[in-house]
Amino acid sequence: MKPTGGAPAAEVVSLDSGDPLKRGSPVRFSVGVRILTVGSGWGNARRLRVEAMIEQVIDQRRRNIGSFEVGRLLPSGGRRLVGPFIFFDHMGPVELPRGLPREADVRPHPHIGLCTVTYVFAGEIVHRDSTAVEQLIRPGEVNWMTAGRGITHSERFERARREGGPMHAIQSWVALPDGEEEITPAFAHHEGDDLPAHRDGGVWLRLLAGEAFGLRAAVKTHSPLFYAHIALASGARIALPGEHAERAAYIVSGTAEADGRAVSATQMAVFGRGAQAVLEATAPSVVMLLGGAPVGERFIEWNFVSSSRERIEQAKADWRAGRMKLPDLDNAECIPLPPDPPPRAEAMS
Repeated sequence: MKPTGGAPAAEVVSLDSGDPLKRGSPVRFSVGVRILTVGSGWGNARRLRVEAMIEQVIDQRRRNIGSFEVGRLLPSGGRRLVGPFIFFDHMGPVELPRGLPREADVRPHPHIGLCTVTYVFAGEIVHRDSTAVEQLIRPGEVNWMTAGRGITHSERFERARREGGPMHAIQSWVALPDGEEEITPAFAHHEGDDLPAHRDGGVWLRLLAGEAFGLRAAVKTHSPLFYAHIALASGARIALPGEHAERAAYIVSGTAEADGRAVSATQMAVFGRGAQAVLEATAPSVVMLLGGAPVGERFIEWNFVSSSRERIEQAKADWRAGRMKLPDLDNAECIPLPPDPPPRAEAMS
């Protein structure tokens, strides 16, 4: 179902450039889009009751990656996955200095059994991988890399090294479902019409992957899921899609509440199955919505995800022995396999 009103689908929204709700012309969504906004005239939205039930709130844990820290939400001790999403890192916002050392980059490293999803709010990243792809990613764009049976890639901050500048992004991992964990590695870059971006009242939305709100992104996915970037005016509400079994909202900036419970910036609210999950902004807010169908138990260790512990051990051995091809255009160095952790990889579901 496509929205009406001719919104510019390629509109780029930067969290550092003011309120995206103030730019462009208002757009009405097609009948059936399940969003609540202040002053909305949609009868179906008005009849939805605000009965959100938060199962838990996850606090960000800070992790140092060399040049700056990231905030990690998934996996956490109390929640390992939300639908197929098994990893969720908030990078920045940070101002990188001109002349940034190469040690600050993410050097070539391997993955199996997952898709990496990179979404940039501000700054620029250069992606290179072992399928011979080299791709810049800029604000409002998505890099979707399918590791499958094995891929290696690097992420370099080359523009910041030349000029200095901001870096603000989200990287998440989506576990591949049973039967597709060992598919052929692939990479796709999406922007513009591939990622429908629209607005109504106090809600602005860009769908990054999957299906939700009557919209569909062009990103090829391997199991039912949704992933969206949302901007909410103060007092605006949005109902998370009820057709997905597991759902969560991450507050990038601002504050919101659901079912009378406050959720602050850098926190992730996970909603109970079957709950009428409605998020209301108590200040202008930027939110990432995510979820989908569970994929079953998964083990995770370092950069490897699999339904089989033995498969992870094989991937570790392959990387240690140099049997995984490095990126064609970035093969002079790599990140070594870290020492084995004290406990073995635990299954997640």
